[in-house]
Amino acid sequence: QVQLVASGGGLVQPGGSLRLSCAASGSFFSIYAMAWHRQGPGKQREPVAAITAGNSTNYAESVKGRFTISRDNAKNTVYLQMNSLKPEDTAVYYCKVDYYSLHHVYTVLWARGTQVTVSS
Repeated sequence: QVQLVASGGGLVQPGGSLRLSCAASGSFFSIYAMAWHRQGPGKQREPVAAITAGNSTNYAESVKGRFTISRDNAKNTVYLQMNSLKPEDTAVYYCKVDYYSLHHVYTVLWARGTQVTVSS
């Protein structure tokens, strides 16, 4: 009953910026945390950034200082501002939400990925 939609991917040159968005909709009791993961060509999926309901954040070392995760609780939306992009940031980026269902069951949901390509 809960939907999660990620958007904002695209093609950007090295050093450029992109802003990803991910919005949750539907019926749920509350959101506990939202996160971004990515999977590059020939690589395993890896965590990039996460944010909790209390706005605590954590980042992969490879993106610290370049990426910023933020959350708009009123809109049930998480953002990933990506600056100083590098070719190694090229990946499919996946949004994840950890939430409590209407029955108070802790649930994890993944959105369809959005492609980010960093290339000249």
